[in-house]
Amino acid sequence: MIKNYIFKLLSLSLLCISHISLSAELSSSELNIVTLQYPPYAYKENGQVKGIAVEIVTEAFKRLNLPITITVLPWARALHQIKNGDADAIFTLFKKPEREVFADYSNEILVPQIVSLYVNKHSTIEFTGDLKQLKAYSFGLVRKVSYGQIFDRALKDNILTNVVRSNDAQQSFKMLFSNRIDIVAINKYGALDILQHSNKLNYIKELKPDLQNIPSYIAFSKKRNLSTIRDKFDDTLRQMKIDGSYDLLILNVHTK
Repeated sequence: MIKNYIFKLLSLSLLCISHISLSAELSSSELNIVTLQYPPYAYKENGQVKGIAVEIVTEAFKRLNLPITITVLPWARALHQIKNGDADAIFTLFKKPEREVFADYSNEILVPQIVSLYVNKHSTIEFTGDLKQLKAYSFGLVRKVSYGQIFDRALKDNILTNVVRSNDAQQSFKMLFSNRIDIVAINKYGALDILQHSNKLNYIKELKPDLQNIPSYIAFSKKRNLSTIRDKFDDTLRQMKIDGSYDLLILNVHTK
């Protein structure tokens, strides 16, 4: 019994040492996290990176005592950096099989996103929920951005073929205002933020119904071997949802 006790005590000590060593190792370097210009979730303004998702990610890593740097990049470049291991993590990311090859997704949803379709105010375009009825129209999309399983499938199956891609959603809306395209597909809150800042809310209308409500995540580069940090982030984000701080952060950003 004494031997068993000593063995258990030694095992517990080694476990504690390993956790201490891991914490020290994780806190010794800064994590490089990338995102895109995607208000109100993430955006750069006056030299500062802001947004709903930014606040949530920053708070979670603060609780983990892990220093981070968040950089806003064109989406295609951000994905490329995660794929090559040049960055540690990325948000907000929809789950797609081809991305799971190089991205280690969180299990906890970072933020849910509602994808909607927008047209000019006097447009006669109607939508019943079937994208096939919109195949004759042109769409403004952002390069390398997923718009959810329903829309992405319509693109893959060549149901929607008239597509104009740009680096960000602001450019897509500019093309819509100038009648170069017929429809913009975008996250609903992102659209509202862009239209409010450009004073164009009264020039645009949202097609109903919503296209899809999609969960989005933070994901870590598999080349960086950060599954331990991913698990710790999951635990922390889950606790933030339980203690109410998650909802409070979203409310605070919306009321700023």
